[in-house]
Amino acid sequence: MSSVLHRLRPDASSRDVLASIVVFLVAVPLCVGIAVASGVPAELGLVTGIVGGLVAGALPGSSLQVSGPAAGLTVLVYEAVTTYGVTALGVLVLATGLLQVGLGLVGFGRWFRAISTAVVHGMLAGIGLVLISSQLYAMSGTAAPGTGLDNVAGLPDLFPRITGAAAISSTAIGVGTIALLILWKRLPGRLPGMLPGPLVAVGLTTATVALFDLPVATIEVRGLIDSTRLTGLEDFGLLADPGLLGVVLAFTLIASAESLFSAAAVDRMHDGPRTHYNKELIAQGAGNTVCGLVGALPMTAVIVRSAANVQAGAATKASRILHGVWLLLFAALFPAALGLIPVAALAGILVHAGAKLIPVATLRPLWREHRGEAVVLIATALAIVLTDMFMGVLVGIGLAVVKTAWETSAVRLDVDKRDDRTTVALSGTATFLCLPLILDTLERLPKDRPVELDLSRLRHLDHACGTALDAWNTHGNTVGSPVPTADGAPR
Repeated sequence: MSSVLHRLRPDASSRDVLASIVVFLVAVPLCVGIAVASGVPAELGLVTGIVGGLVAGALPGSSLQVSGPAAGLTVLVYEAVTTYGVTALGVLVLATGLLQVGLGLVGFGRWFRAISTAVVHGMLAGIGLVLISSQLYAMSGTAAPGTGLDNVAGLPDLFPRITGAAAISSTAIGVGTIALLILWKRLPGRLPGMLPGPLVAVGLTTATVALFDLPVATIEVRGLIDSTRLTGLEDFGLLADPGLLGVVLAFTLIASAESLFSAAAVDRMHDGPRTHYNKELIAQGAGNTVCGLVGALPMTAVIVRSAANVQAGAATKASRILHGVWLLLFAALFPAALGLIPVAALAGILVHAGAKLIPVATLRPLWREHRGEAVVLIATALAIVLTDMFMGVLVGIGLAVVKTAWETSAVRLDVDKRDDRTTVALSGTATFLCLPLILDTLERLPKDRPVELDLSRLRHLDHACGTALDAWNTHGNTVGSPVPTADGAPR
């Protein structure tokens, strides 16, 4: 062990070993739970976690953030698997990885930081809502109706159907898991800091089901070899389907944005080297390329495991690499242990994770101080629930652009009425979005005296606005004063 640490970095210490164990304990239930919720074998979640540690963890980019399967992609992966089948997952993830590597090589990584935070938070909130609505059915042992909107609409009819020993037991396990996750961090003493809440919840619920022989569904175990499928050249023919290309773009956008926003958050937690965004995007792409080759889940950097890594005292990238080693040993040596875990417990973990994606605490102050940002956030979340992930993010980005354009298109009109003429001075930025205000003001001016436009204080005059003012000057202005163009020259 010491030789491995020495090769990774000379100053790596026992702190990295301890941190890697903590991250491993956090990662196991999350990897398995995300895989089950995504509609794929549980082992594929562990494979993605292993690749996240051994491949992305070894590459330069971010020193302390941890990669693996993320709750943020669960909904999109489930929809893709349901529509195109598990066999298409490999080529989807592989194409995503190659695209990420290409974007990193051309220096596109830093531009992901330009995405509006309101869109990102809205995306996560929408994911959280869809994740909660789908996993409530899994908690009760009932099949979900289908799309995010159908799942939400069907919730009122779900609760009356929780009857019978199996449904009641499953629901009790799920609710108990959520209660443990909420209460665990609030317990006094050092134990909550030493043991991750998800691991404790899974361990206690698994023991409860075994002890009382409850009629609760558990994870189906298939083994690493049987769960993975190598992606062949013939699979690339599937990308001729425009729908699959849309999924690849959605995977790339969401996985890249989530990874780089996570990197920015992790950088604020420690004093070590800062993230190089292009290199981190290449590392994520390399990891997804490997995941795609073996048909595993897509990978992103995940804030929960990354925060656990930093808080556990990790000093170098050795901790995240070693967490991948522990996941590999667990998957190889103890695969049967997965078959004891109740599905309802994993559903409870994901309901709790989904709830944490919804920024309830920050929404009210955001509404008071930056109402436009709050509208973008809410609209993005609702669009994801009503349509799908890709369309929801596009709606959010579109609204953010419109909001920015509206805010930057601020023009002020100062009207000075004198006996011989009226002077209208425009200042600020005049674009087509301001035309209703400008033209309404001009048309309300008295018709019995000439009007002079003063555009000297405008920072910018776009073509549409200049053309409209030119037309007004020709047909509606009794003075015929020149109207400057965008560069200040008179027409």
